[in-house]
Amino acid sequence: MVHREPVPSRTADLVLEGGGVKGIALVGAATALDEAGWRFARVAGSSAGALVGSVIAAMQRSGESMRRVDDILRSLDYERMLDRRSGGRALRWWPRAADAWGILFHLGMYRGHYLTQWTRGVLADLGVRTFADLVFDDPGSHLGPERSFRLVVTASDLSRQRLMYLPWDLGAYGVDLDRFPVARAVRASSAIPFMFEPVRLRSPFGLSTLADGSLLRSYPIDVFDRDDGQPPRWPTLGIRLSSPSNERAPAKAVTGPISMVMSLIYTTVDSTQVRHVSDPADVERSIFAKPRGVRWTDFDLTPEQQQELFDSGYAAGRRWVAEHPDGPPPRDG
Repeated sequence: MVHREPVPSRTADLVLEGGGVKGIALVGAATALDEAGWRFARVAGSSAGALVGSVIAAMQRSGESMRRVDDILRSLDYERMLDRRSGGRALRWWPRAADAWGILFHLGMYRGHYLTQWTRGVLADLGVRTFADLVFDDPGSHLGPERSFRLVVTASDLSRQRLMYLPWDLGAYGVDLDRFPVARAVRASSAIPFMFEPVRLRSPFGLSTLADGSLLRSYPIDVFDRDDGQPPRWPTLGIRLSSPSNERAPAKAVTGPISMVMSLIYTTVDSTQVRHVSDPADVERSIFAKPRGVRWTDFDLTPEQQQELFDSGYAAGRRWVAEHPDGPPPRDG
């Protein structure tokens, strides 16, 4: 093992973009930041960024080494995430019919139960169950008590056609922020439409259907920015998994209704991911970990592909650190 000299600790907020299985690259980039001395006061993320962010936030809270994050995320069995209900399992000999059954009766081909259970178990081992365990005692913050948490994730409320920040917006839905399970928020943020069943949330507004946060806000880079006219106490660093669309990308045939649905989802999410950030200041505080050759729904990743994703993120993080030895340029407010 290579001996690394200790480096001074620096504080930042961390924002992680959504990107399905490509989220392993987020871990690589975050590891590079950790080795450069960065520590994360608060973490925000969407979809895969919510999953990775929840583990990082829990570990930062407990003071554990970031070096364990990779080991923890590698324990996630991506193929087990494709868990069908009994009706779908009965049709496993005809996968398209199983997909259609799940979508017709449950609005998703897969339950997402394994992901919920895995997230709940990992976070519980780190001492985190509800958002009460992630309260951030930060009197110098411009955020009010209802937003003083170490983690915030995005979700799309399809019933009310609006973006939600969890746990921040739960109070408006009549939900106790402190008692809401972190694993449930991560599950909602990761519910790719028609692929995974959405999460239901009952409130005075009625029954809301929560789906993938990437539909409306894949990369909430400005979520922690001050709006009170005061200078930020520390920067926000972001890790992106997207890149501008490839004009020479090959066409993928749309062969039927299910293929059409999935192509619509790919188009919506991919276009959302690449259009959020154009401000040069936001580009400067963003690490572009752009893994290639893997789609965000390739749940049959080999160990070699997982390592390649981690390595691509780690290399991108190292490049950013080398180009920004003093961190990103200061922002106003």
